[in-house]
Amino acid sequence: MRQAQVFSEAVGITGIVLTKLDGTAKGGIVVTVQRELGVPVKLVGLGEGADDLAPFDPEGFVDALLS
Repeated sequence: MRQAQVFSEAVGITGIVLTKLDGTAKGGIVVTVQRELGVPVKLVGLGEGADDLAPFDPEGFVDALLS
């Protein structure tokens, strides 16, 4: 969280790209970062390559957390 705060202070950000959404333990921080910084999650990485970025689906994310 602190890293995201410092980055936000250094440059203007308009959204979050979570590049490694491979588990709730790693991806779960995105909810806190989004709330603290007040910016939307725009893209998530579902694999290892640049072509694996996909638009963020909040409902699907919550379903995966609660499953």
